[in-house]
Amino acid sequence: MGGAFNSLVTSLVENIIMPILSLVTGKIDFSNLFIALDGNTYKTLAQAQKAGASTINYGLFVTGLLNFIIVAFVIFMIVKAMNKLREKTEKTVEEKTTKKICPYCQSEISIQATRCPHCTSQLEK
Repeated sequence: MGGAFNSLVTSLVENIIMPILSLVTGKIDFSNLFIALDGNTYKTLAQAQKAGASTINYGLFVTGLLNFIIVAFVIFMIVKAMNKLREKTEKTVEEKTTKKICPYCQSEISIQATRCPHCTSQLEK
């Protein structure tokens, strides 16, 4: 499940977000943003790798960082939704254990009550 989600996010970043981001930043191709450590200049990362130059691929790092941020945000939203769901179920259980129904007037009363505050009936324990 995690691998499928990761490939989905990678596809989202590479095929949708990065082209939009490159359009906004002046058609920069993030996959070709690199620094060649041998002192020469290369037009593309493939040319630098073909020449055997060591490179710092900061464009690929930006893409990976975007992948991470999206995955982290989605996981955060899932955990937040799970916590809300758990709070609702805890409140429901808590309400059920602190209230009971008077057998005579059917009013909701405290579970610790020995006499109904509505009909004043003596309650059995």
